[in-house]
Formats: sequence, structure tokens, C-alpha cells
Amino acid sequence: MQLKLGLPKGSLQESTFRLFKKAGFHISANERSYYPAIDDPELEGLLIRAQEMSRYVEEGVIDVGITGNDWILDNHSDVLAVADLLYSKQTLNPCRWVLAVPNDSPFQKAEDLAGKRIATELIHVTEDYFKEHGVSADIEFSWGATEVKPPVLADAIVEITETGSSLRANKLRIIDTVLTVKNQLIVNKSSWEDPWKRQKIENIAMLLKGALLAEGKVGLKMNISKRDMDQVLTILDSLKNPTISTLSDPEWIALEVIIDDNKVRDIIPQLKRAGAQGIVEYPLTKVIY
Repeated sequence: MQLKLGLPKGSLQESTFRLFKKAGFHISANERSYYPAIDDPELEGLLIRAQEMSRYVEEGVIDVGITGNDWILDNHSDVLAVADLLYSKQTLNPCRWVLAVPNDSPFQKAEDLAGKRIATELIHVTEDYFKEHGVSADIEFSWGATEVKPPVLADAIVEITETGSSLRANKLRIIDTVLTVKNQLIVNKSSWEDPWKRQKIENIAMLLKGALLAEGKVGLKMNISKRDMDQVLTILDSLKNPTISTLSDPEWIALEVIIDDNKVRDIIPQLKRAGAQGIVEYPLTKVIY
């Protein structure tokens, strides 16, 4: 039994490989190969552009794949989304498709662009966006380098951005968000009805979500005396309930908690001053609730 897994080729490839590694799957591919090696004999991988992924999943060429909801919507694909995977090329923040115009443009909102030319790769979603705003505009497919087209080749663009740095570098300003992108694990409907494939897909989804939950978090464990417990718990009050277990010495307990790694530098000195001892910080690979 094998599950055909589509992985996004291009900007999301390396971050997707890193995510799968944290989930327990080691994937490797050379630059010219579209068939990555996966250390799970039950998975057969195929690298596909995110723009095309949902079509191949819908057609059953592959059973399951990762792509953004932007391309699912743009392709009008009839697939099942079994997990939202909130990550992007550089960060864990979602990307956005935004409506942008030159800094010195008089346009301030979508309604100002009636009859104007809009360049984008996301044709159908952009058309739907302007219809919702009651605006008739000329939506033109862009083959790339979309940011450089205004004001000569287009009046505005709808382009994807993660940090906005490329838009700023090209002297563009955002006037609206057209769509916030969610990467999703999508499944062919027939494959979902197969009991073996369904369980395999559910296992993968659980591990990927667990790996994402662990991003930016660390574990802390420490020993504290019972007389200091209230003070320590006050410091940890804003966090999830810690795990508390007894030690051989009845006057001491062991405490363990998961926290955001950017809080550790502030929390550890406070815990030490409150009486915690043997404080250990450790990295997390997966967090599954």
C-alpha cells in the first residue's frame, strides 16, 4: 500500500521539507528531480507547483498534497481540506494576496479602480474580489515580475506578500487585503474513502500539526519546594497548567511546562529567585494535545 503525496515545488519546498522532518519524515530531492526520496515506504512523493496541486489532487493523480487555499479557490477545485498548516517561506505568519498601487497613485480603495488594469497571477480570486466590491476592472494575467508593472503596464496589482519588503522596494503601497493564505493538507475525495489511506493521512496531519505547534516553544522542567510552589505558580500563571509530580523527598515536587521561547529569558531568572532549582530548558519537536 502506498499513498501518493504531492509536495509544493518552489518557494515553499524547503520550509515544507523542514516541517516534515520535524514531523518525523526525512525527505530529500536533488535540484532536477521531481520525485523526492522519503524514508517511509508507504509514501510516494511528487514535487508539483503549488498553483497546480489542487487540480491533480481533485483528479486523483495524487492522493494528498499541500498547497494554499488561494490556488484551491482559484482553480475551483473540489477537494477536502483535512488540516490547516500555518507556515510560509520564511516565517510562521500567513502570506497575503494584497491589492497594491504605486506610492504616488491617487487610488485609495478598490472602488477607485473601476475600468483600470489589474495585473495578477490569481485571476479568478481577483475577479471575485472586484465583483464583491461592485467594480468592473480589466484583470490581466501576469507571467511574473508583477511588482514592476505599475504604473506603466498596469494601474494596480494583486500580489502575494509575506513581509511586504518586495512591495516597498518597488515603491508600492497596499490598499487592501484580497485573501489571507492558509496552506492546507488537501485530499482526493475517493482516497479519503479508502480506510487505509484515510488513517495514513490522519496520522500525517496529526504529526504535521504537532510539529507546527512546537515551533517557537520550549519545555522547562525544575524542582521546587512545596513552600515555594505558590510563588512559582504565580510566575507561571499566564501559561498552561504545568505538570506537577512528586519526588522522593516529600517536601519537594517536580514541575514541567511548555512556554514560548521568547519568554524564557525573562521567566528563568524569576523562577530561580522564587526558589526553583535544577531548571532545565529543552527543545520541542512536536506538541500534540
